[in-house]
Amino acid sequence: MVNIGYHTAKIQGKFNRSLYKAAISQIINIPIKQTRQVPVSIYALSCERDLPEQVASIRSFIRHVGIPETFTVVSDGSYTDSSCNLLRRIHPCVQVILLQNFLRTDLPQCVLDYAQLHPMGRKLSALMSIPVNGTTIYTDSDILFFPGGIDLIDLSKSDEKYSLYLPDCSMSLDERIIYDESEKSNPVNGGFIIFRHEFDWSFAIERLANLPEVPSYFTEQTIVHLTMHHNHGKPLCSNKYVLNVEDQFIYPDKSASKNIALRHYVSDVRHKLWFNVGI
Repeated sequence: MVNIGYHTAKIQGKFNRSLYKAAISQIINIPIKQTRQVPVSIYALSCERDLPEQVASIRSFIRHVGIPETFTVVSDGSYTDSSCNLLRRIHPCVQVILLQNFLRTDLPQCVLDYAQLHPMGRKLSALMSIPVNGTTIYTDSDILFFPGGIDLIDLSKSDEKYSLYLPDCSMSLDERIIYDESEKSNPVNGGFIIFRHEFDWSFAIERLANLPEVPSYFTEQTIVHLTMHHNHGKPLCSNKYVLNVEDQFIYPDKSASKNIALRHYVSDVRHKLWFNVGI
């Protein structure tokens, strides 16, 4: 039997995205009514393919949470000059920098090699290069923020010393660098991180250096997972900071509401992002 709800949702999401993409230069010119300041620096790594998602994500943060000190889009190198200019026009807080100009000069060779081989290696190199001076956020481009995200203002002002992570809804790990079953507990999603301090990455990077095979898609997330727990990170509330695919095969977005802070629209439910994009 054909799942009409699922297929209708996919078609609707694709159509909504196409409209947004076609109108993106006009959307950029619509002012975001927001004056609230948020004492946080935000970083996102993205590419030309994900320009509509990146624009929608930035605008949703400013609209629902506030104006960060900076919102830095790190380009993987594929953004055109016109797209970079378009991103900067969203708001004065937005800046764009090339990944090659953003990376730390002391990254381990195994990380640089991974970055040459795989897009997720480039993400790992970007995460390891983020300067942490006060509360700092990394967010993927396929995350939308909702009114409950005002909670991030209190988190950004907190004296809490531990970093915070988005709990994953599945065990998406590269088991080649998991040395003990206990290390699989409390899976971390690398799509949204609140840094309180710079991480000690050496624990997990040593495993990457010792990996005899080629790193894969989930190697990056596994390194983030191991590093977060090694640095005593704590989970965000999964009811408010949402990552799940429970509504994948039905039409509506069952998680979206004014009470949540964000939803990470991972690939299985990416089309639902476009049900909730305000201008």
